[in-house]
Amino acid sequence: MCKVLSFPRSTYYDKQNQKPENKWKLENKKLQKDILDIYNGSGKIYGAPKIREKLKAGGYEKISLKRVQRHMKRLGIRSIVVKKYRPNSTKKVYEGGQNLLNRDFTTTKINEKWVADITYIHTLKDGWNYLASILDLHTQKIVGYSFSKTMDTSLVLKALENAVTTQKPGKGLIIHSDRGSQYTSKEYRKAAKSKEFRLSYSSKGCPYDNACIESFHAILKKECVYLHTFIDYNHAKLVLFQYIEGFYNRKRIHSSINNMTPDTY
Repeated sequence: MCKVLSFPRSTYYDKQNQKPENKWKLENKKLQKDILDIYNGSGKIYGAPKIREKLKAGGYEKISLKRVQRHMKRLGIRSIVVKKYRPNSTKKVYEGGQNLLNRDFTTTKINEKWVADITYIHTLKDGWNYLASILDLHTQKIVGYSFSKTMDTSLVLKALENAVTTQKPGKGLIIHSDRGSQYTSKEYRKAAKSKEFRLSYSSKGCPYDNACIESFHAILKKECVYLHTFIDYNHAKLVLFQYIEGFYNRKRIHSSINNMTPDTY
């Protein structure tokens, strides 16, 4: 048979004598494949803790964090971490308004407490652009956002309008932000008052008072912005839409909401 098929006898006998892989090796091969699938499915964003949670949900009920870390090391993969850019402002700080939130980020229902902030996004052709985001503290969902070439009051008004349109919150909603001129403007305060919302402001120069939305923007930079070189405003707008609506709200699990996605929670 070997002569007819031009197959070396030595190779034939070597194959015959080969032992099948043991059960442990086969399990590890499948595990590494599943880890890679989850890692690539997250856009190479998930680290070991989130990959472990996805594995547990997929049937690996007793898998340890160390085992996931060990296999990720063998595969040469890890979560992407990039330092966040923080611009400084020299504008005069608004002195009015109270800190109603007072670092109490707990909630009992949706549309009870929202947090808002603006972050900077750079593009090659259009320079700096600006993203205003609003996050619901109960679900960790981005309920409204606006992207613009200018950082004026219309930017935050558009984000608020989008959030109100999609969520339809009731009276008494607390919206917390820093004391930037956009959030302390007469137009913004009037728009919130017309809906009978309650405005809350961070203490002067204290980012910890608005830690949750600061955290979202840090995640956005690490998992999306710093992984791309944006050509212009339209390119950045498309990628941000894909990340926020396609991944963050619908697919990204959060430990603070029992490892669910904002939409699921």
